[in-house]
Amino acid sequence: MADNLDLPEATVQNILDQETLKWVFVGGKGGVGKTTCSSILSILLAGVRSSVLIISTDPAHNLSDAFQQRFTNTPTLVNGFNNLYAMEVDPTVENEDVGGPEGMDSLFSELANAIPGIDEAMSFAEMLKLVQTMDYSCIVFDTAPTGHTLRLLQFPATLEKGLAKMMSLKSKFGGLLSQMTRLFGVDDEFGEDAILGRLEGMKEDLTTFVCVCIPEFLSLYETERLVQELTKFEIDTHNIIINQVIFDDEDVESKLLKARMRMQQKYLDQFYMLYDDFHITKLPLLPDEVTGVEALKSFSHHFLSPYQPSSNEGTVEKLERRISALKQQISDAEAELEKLRKGKEKA
Repeated sequence: MADNLDLPEATVQNILDQETLKWVFVGGKGGVGKTTCSSILSILLAGVRSSVLIISTDPAHNLSDAFQQRFTNTPTLVNGFNNLYAMEVDPTVENEDVGGPEGMDSLFSELANAIPGIDEAMSFAEMLKLVQTMDYSCIVFDTAPTGHTLRLLQFPATLEKGLAKMMSLKSKFGGLLSQMTRLFGVDDEFGEDAILGRLEGMKEDLTTFVCVCIPEFLSLYETERLVQELTKFEIDTHNIIINQVIFDDEDVESKLLKARMRMQQKYLDQFYMLYDDFHITKLPLLPDEVTGVEALKSFSHHFLSPYQPSSNEGTVEKLERRISALKQQISDAEAELEKLRKGKEKA
């Protein structure tokens, strides 16, 4: 199935070619390599765009670790680049962030109790307002794990409920609402459409969502749930990156690795069956972590050219390596046996 010539190209080249893209969201289950993938995407985009910003919205920020450089909540130029910037923000609402008189706390309390998630929704809208004022050709979001991302997708609906509640509280809180609206850059009358418009751009061709996963059941399940939600909210998604794939291109004698390969293949087949119209990029499992700009650049070629396992099955070199590995295993087993015999004699 994976060899079907009708499948879309197994790279992220389509993202680099889409010149209208302004927002690229990278999401998926925790621990699948979202930060590495979003970092590499930002590096590739920096090669074809005038300026790129990568933002981590995951409270457990890993961008600094990926690039081996300290980032804060203000855009910082990534070492080795002149057009790639990075920042780490915490998309949670704090009372001091919104400011205002004591009554504002009461307003937020009323809203938070009335509409679960309104605090996150308003905070994310504020963050969008911030980045929209920045002059970047493209912005990459390294998002929190799937559950948080799904809540993010529900923010427009949550904000709508929040705005209705705020209108009902108008008589109680009076002038505080005008301060609220200024958070969203709406200075005149209470403009619900203007506020919600901050998030509506996500539904246009300015945005795409890249799903990152690994070939296991839970990750497949979460990816399916995420794709369904993205489709429901009319957000473009045509790329899936499958990370940590074990390819049969080495002298794999380990029974564990062979079992894992068989398990992975079962789920890979399901990915291709479910997402036959997606660009599915498979990345190999590596013995080392991908950290630092040079390592990220080196690994990035797998995003543009499908990984090809070596096809030297049956060659003289392949057989010689297998024989050498088997001889080493026999030697190790003989040494272990000798130790056991000596231990038995002493006893």
